[in-house]
Amino acid sequence: MPKRIAPLSDVQISKARYNSKETNKNKLPDGFGLYMLITPSDGKLWRLDYRFDNKRKTLALGQYPALSLADARKRRDDARQLLANGVDPGEFKKLQKTTRQALTENSFETVAREWHLKHSGEWSAVHAKTLMDRLEKDVFPYLGPRPIAEITPPEFLATVRRIESRGALDTAHRVLNSCSQILRYAVATCRAESDCTRDLRGALPAVKFGHRAALTEPKAVAGLLRAIDGFSGSFMVKCALQLAPMLFVRPGELRGMEWAELNLDAAEWSIPGERMKMKQPHLVPLPRQAVAILKELHPLTGHSKYVFPSVRTPLRCISENTVNAGLRRLGFEKEEITGHGFRAMARTMIHEILGFSPDAIEAQLAHAVPDRLGRAYNRTQHLAERKKMMQQWADYLDGLKAGAKVIPLHKAA
Repeated sequence: MPKRIAPLSDVQISKARYNSKETNKNKLPDGFGLYMLITPSDGKLWRLDYRFDNKRKTLALGQYPALSLADARKRRDDARQLLANGVDPGEFKKLQKTTRQALTENSFETVAREWHLKHSGEWSAVHAKTLMDRLEKDVFPYLGPRPIAEITPPEFLATVRRIESRGALDTAHRVLNSCSQILRYAVATCRAESDCTRDLRGALPAVKFGHRAALTEPKAVAGLLRAIDGFSGSFMVKCALQLAPMLFVRPGELRGMEWAELNLDAAEWSIPGERMKMKQPHLVPLPRQAVAILKELHPLTGHSKYVFPSVRTPLRCISENTVNAGLRRLGFEKEEITGHGFRAMARTMIHEILGFSPDAIEAQLAHAVPDRLGRAYNRTQHLAERKKMMQQWADYLDGLKAGAKVIPLHKAA
């Protein structure tokens, strides 16, 4: 009759140490195939010996004390139940691990981060960060761990309605659009069958967009330009404020202007594609007034990479709020004018007062509008007309500041 094995106790386990002389004593049995294996570093591992299909096998259950004696016995009993039902506990454990791994790899957060990484090179750094910040704040806490193929339209709707409830309707729409793109990526990578957010079209209220704040009446613009010329703050910020309406580039493009991008002799500013919203290089013809401003600024900031370096470090440009803060200091509220509003101001006035073609204006704005033959925008498109336009626009602004007779927009030809 086989000798009955006395079960282990917590006291016995806590005192157990590796025996280098009698290695057979490093295996402490508990009964029914369960034992503790003591390693040379005094680690204590739970193991279960069993037979399946007439083959001897060993199953790793965990490590003590993370897995207590009572828990190890429960896992042993669970394994014995599987054996009684004709299931190999070792293969069952492998299947569970594979399933967990598949769930992790196919979770919404995993797929979303993969999608973001794949496409981040197509976006500006600011846009890429904004997208991920929204997902991390508003989506991952609720849907992140869920298998992407199992998330239902009502779950997506509940997620974006949380955003809507705090008054951020535009953000809610943008997040829903990002979720749609992530789902389409999941379909393309065989981790979802369809984009179920398509069923939510019309579920959120439409966003009522207003125009960006901009001045377009000549008399109001004249007052703004004179105020800028009288700016009493930093000379560098004053130069940025003077160039903003004259060149009407996007605020990020202006504040990130680098001396290496400028050819003042040729009166050209060549912005590389990685700094442009549409990722296409852009050429800005510089009117003589802009060249004069830049030449005057060069002795002050020419040692830096940036034309408008941060006051804290020349390794960074001024912040995105600098121009807007300058406008607020001059007494103009955000409802009247913003740094981005100079683009709308120029687009309206150059077309309606100076009479230049929309094609030339859109090309100078670096909008991705194909030409009449369907060709995409390129940096030299309408260049001759744009050079003429930029100089006339700068001259027109000078005329407004000097008090020249202005043409109201409603009377412009």
